[in-house]
Amino acid sequence: MIGDAIITNAIIRKTLVCLLCAGVLCLSAHLVLSPKKDYSENENRYLAPFPTPSLETVLDGEFMDALSDWLADHFPRRDFFVGLKSGVEIASGRRCVNRIYVAEDDYLIEPYDRPQNTERITDTLRHFYEKIDTDRIDLHLMLVPTAVTVYSDKLPAYAPSCDQLETARAIYDATGIPAIDCTQRLLDGASQGQLYYRTDHHWTTFGAYQGYLAYCDTKGLTPLALTSLTARTVTEDFAGTLYSKINDYGHRRDEITVYTNPEDTLTVTYLDTGEVTDSLYNFDYLEEKDKYSLFLNNIHPLIVIENTSAASQDELMLVKDSYANSMVPFLAHHYRKIYVFDTRYYRDGPSSFLDDHETVTDILLLYNLNTLDGDTGIRGIY
Repeated sequence: MIGDAIITNAIIRKTLVCLLCAGVLCLSAHLVLSPKKDYSENENRYLAPFPTPSLETVLDGEFMDALSDWLADHFPRRDFFVGLKSGVEIASGRRCVNRIYVAEDDYLIEPYDRPQNTERITDTLRHFYEKIDTDRIDLHLMLVPTAVTVYSDKLPAYAPSCDQLETARAIYDATGIPAIDCTQRLLDGASQGQLYYRTDHHWTTFGAYQGYLAYCDTKGLTPLALTSLTARTVTEDFAGTLYSKINDYGHRRDEITVYTNPEDTLTVTYLDTGEVTDSLYNFDYLEEKDKYSLFLNNIHPLIVIENTSAASQDELMLVKDSYANSMVPFLAHHYRKIYVFDTRYYRDGPSSFLDDHETVTDILLLYNLNTLDGDTGIRGIY
């Protein structure tokens, strides 16, 4: 009896070892032989390329770090295993998974890390401001707080406090640029509608409308009433960047609503591709994972928006990150022409552009506070 049990246990152990080795070999073969993707549609980012070794990178450890990144990005069935891990952690009661807070009301909220590049950012913005002829051009800076600030009451208990507003005040003070602080508008609007997507780091169209109201407050403009616009819910199946970081497949997805103004007569020109359209939206993106890119047709270095039915003959230069994309449909009513810059890709610099466009009357610099610190476009402003 005892001998039989020992033999049985030995067989079980050997079987498990064989199965484990077979699993490792299969995964390794899959990793080596399967075709590699350059871009992850689920995560909306480029994947790490296979590193080229050199004596220097091997000795200083850089090659092994890069190889580790490549292995992590190209691990077989990576999205499935990330989702499985997240599901187990959430089921066990964890409320911070892959550095994303699983908050109340099905919100996924990105934490705020204290910025490291505030001095560089303020120097760049201040130099840009010093070049502007403020007698001719009205310049403002809008730094948008994200859900971690506006929806702080939804965060898990004991989540570390953050102060995005302290960062904003420091930048406003150090640059001297007149501020448009949309924080109070967002806080006031929280009881009226959804300000941020549950699965994405962007504000919703209603959140962008609160930013637009703050802009109108400062500029003395009469804002459009939402009731005067045509609203359309274009999808109820938006799973954004934060969803992709935890891959919780059962998580509630988002609606995206767009607004159009029947009074506007628009011509939208994408200078890099030469495409000309009469819409601020590209609905083809509704068929893709990155549905937020329907606003202003994703990323372009420079977009020119003309509105022959505008409320004024003024021209706006908008230097921005992707938060501004969903606010442009409201701004378009007030300007005959809007130049929209993404300075991560526009190489000539908005300050040089101004020298050749003396008809510009207004400039708005608009960035969200969560990605401001690492936004490479800041360096391209001046």
